[in-house]
Amino acid sequence: MITSPHPCSYLEEKLAQTVFLSPANKPTNKDYSILVQNGFRRSGEHIYRPNCEDCRACISVRVCVKDYFANHYYLKRSFKRIVKKNEDLVVTHSADGDAPELYPLYEGYISARHREGDMYPSTPQQYASFLQQNLGNCEYLVFTLEEKPVAVAVTDVLTDGIAAVYTFFDCELSGRSLGTMAILYQIQHCQRLGLPYLYLGYWIKECKKMNYKDSFQPLEYYVDDAWTRQMP
Repeated sequence: MITSPHPCSYLEEKLAQTVFLSPANKPTNKDYSILVQNGFRRSGEHIYRPNCEDCRACISVRVCVKDYFANHYYLKRSFKRIVKKNEDLVVTHSADGDAPELYPLYEGYISARHREGDMYPSTPQQYASFLQQNLGNCEYLVFTLEEKPVAVAVTDVLTDGIAAVYTFFDCELSGRSLGTMAILYQIQHCQRLGLPYLYLGYWIKECKKMNYKDSFQPLEYYVDDAWTRQMP
């Protein structure tokens, strides 16, 4: 399946087009993992990849977990400060994202960060279709402060890594850098599971909102149907 051209959400004056795996096809975790290895990602029950005629700006990226630890990237001062700020958080893993306290956190995040996008205003139905429809391999990493959820990282556990599906958090706690903390935790989770990669979705060089992904090295880029550490 392929969509009609539509305005790009990331680059002005560009038209986007997306190819989808038919929802009628329910891939196994092995098949889904192969699709992610080939530049696809998941949104709700849809597995997709950009397929724009005149643009190849959307590039899948993944963190190489073994080399991240071997080269001591976790010792970066900025990362150490963030980890220290969040030592009081408790992280729980759940296979269920319908806990009633999670939707208000999501709603607040969308209102604070995405008022100009098509996800605003959020609804419980939109939340359910986006983040509760999964392939049975989903983990919800819930970060709590004094028993109150302050961040949630929605992840898929693959055969060779973890795919970061979506993260939302309490934007009033900006000093904690909860988005970065969630990624640091997911890298550690990959290490605990013995999985080599954390897939971070798409990266666009010209999009400032995605610059944060460059912080997590060593990063690999999916270019011309192959993974490379050479930044495009």
